Amino acid sequence: MRKSIRKFVALVADSLPVCQPIYEFGALQVEGQQGFADLRTLFPGKEYVGADMRPGPGVQKVLNLHDIDLPDDTVGTVLCVDTLEHVEHPQRAVEEIHRILRPGGMAVFSSVMFFPIHSHPWDYWRFTPEAFRSILQPFSSCFVGSAGRDRFPDTVVGIGFKACEPPMDAFLAAYEQWRKHYVHTPEHLVKNLTPPALLPFVSRLHRLAATCTHGARRALSM
Repeated sequence: MRKSIRKFVALVADSLPVCQPIYEFGALQVEGQQGFADLRTLFPGKEYVGADMRPGPGVQKVLNLHDIDLPDDTVGTVLCVDTLEHVEHPQRAVEEIHRILRPGGMAVFSSVMFFPIHSHPWDYWRFTPEAFRSILQPFSSCFVGSAGRDRFPDTVVGIGFKACEPPMDAFLAAYEQWRKHYVHTPEHLVKNLTPPALLPFVSRLHRLAATCTHGARRALSM
């Protein structure tokens, strides 16, 4: 669980109607994430079920996203954050999430684009905003956004609404503030995604690439 994603879920909880029960898919709190990755604290007093493909901390039900063992139209809200990259067939998973949602429910998604391989236990995919718009097609309406650099985001987020879309003004205002806060510079990404021992070498490569790019642009403009 990344801080930016926890903040995104918090702004969803504060600005959009959250129906019960809430199911979080990918709720297993891996080593080093216990407590911090517990999103149920953002929804006090609401029925909340943590689900994952494996048992462990944070998991009340073991469920397979490819074939969710729940009836149609029974879940109010789904959270599937930083999980789809670990699902072998993400389109099938989104179809299943749409199936179990009640009309009027919503599903909240996030995933990564510019991010290192992180196998928990497998890491299959990287998503662009366009990819999220494609896989969220089962929903009657959806919102798709991103954080990071405009042309190279590290994070993609989406919300799918089943049957009806609630008023979005409060959410969109909060989203814009969230997005501005998590605009990462290339230097920030190098620092946070590179093993410490390789930082000096990678930083020099980044500066050299930037110099070469600037020189090429000047040559083309002449």
